[in-house]
Amino acid sequence: AAGASQDSRDTLFQASTITALMNGVFDGSTTYRELGEHGDFGLGTFNRLDGEMVELDGRFYQVKTDGVAYPVNDSAIAPFADVTFFDADKKISFNQSSNLTQLQNFLLSEMPSKNIFYAIRLDGTFDYVKTRSVPPQSKPYPNLTIAVKNQSIFQFYNQSGTIVGFWSPSYVSGVNVAGYHVHFLTTDKKAGGH
Repeated sequence: AAGASQDSRDTLFQASTITALMNGVFDGSTTYRELGEHGDFGLGTFNRLDGEMVELDGRFYQVKTDGVAYPVNDSAIAPFADVTFFDADKKISFNQSSNLTQLQNFLLSEMPSKNIFYAIRLDGTFDYVKTRSVPPQSKPYPNLTIAVKNQSIFQFYNQSGTIVGFWSPSYVSGVNVAGYHVHFLTTDKKAGGH
């Protein structure tokens, strides 16, 4: 990656599609070693839908249903992931109180085009963050809507951390999540989720 060209650094690398994941394709084929070659920032999940992935500063974390963020072995496999090299094109300070909708609208107003992808990194202390993680599934796999019914919910109050995410244009709906898709990791890198 050190020798990666700027064009390759500005590429969103994706394993599988969101439609496949929604339809229960939870067996992965891309290793985390390979994902690491394509980016130092990202999100996704694990084989059998075993938790939520957050990649931050080149390190992968797996938030399992106990709420703990575990380091990821290179041989772990992803059925769905988005990664890129995070080189900030724009830095914005956002120090006002807002809810999620207001924050999303503010970020949209800062996007010069709604026809391209954006990697979004938000570092700060958040009054309230609610996340989830999903347990590993067994074959025959259900679809994602059924699988998330057994999700674990985590709530964080006055928590410092990083929101890692992407905003994708509407025309990629089905290939990726149109709009925002974000995961969270606490500053101490011990917890997080989708």
